[in-house]
Amino acid sequence: MTEHQPTQFERGTDGPKVIVVGVDGSPSSLRAAAYAGGLARRQHALLAIVYVQPVLAGGAGLGALIASTTQEIADDLVAGIRTATEQVKGIWDVRWEFHTFHGDPYSGLVTAADELTADAVVVGASESMGHQLVGSVAVQLVKSGRWPVTVVP
Repeated sequence: MTEHQPTQFERGTDGPKVIVVGVDGSPSSLRAAAYAGGLARRQHALLAIVYVQPVLAGGAGLGALIASTTQEIADDLVAGIRTATEQVKGIWDVRWEFHTFHGDPYSGLVTAADELTADAVVVGASESMGHQLVGSVAVQLVKSGRWPVTVVP
């Protein structure tokens, strides 16, 4: 007989249990959410939909306006997600949660993936020409090498 050794937790060894997807309302982020939703459904994983609210410095009035606008975006995103999931209920069921984090998109997604113990991260490809020069959030996530990252065009 062999002695049973206690096992240690290994992230993602039996497939992803938590999939984080970054959304910001852009077409590529919504495609990423759809892809991540399908992956979560097939893997019976939790889909953690993350919106990162930018934190911008500004005067009291400008800061409040920016916070209000980004909260409206978050509210619109979650309302759209709820509507879509109700329309396909019973046909395409996925366990999902919506989370809002604050900061720049890269740091916000890293924080989200860490706090939610993500096994995988899904993001949309950048649609900005500036990111081709500086590097996109997707490239930064891939380079960090902390999770499997899927970039959806």
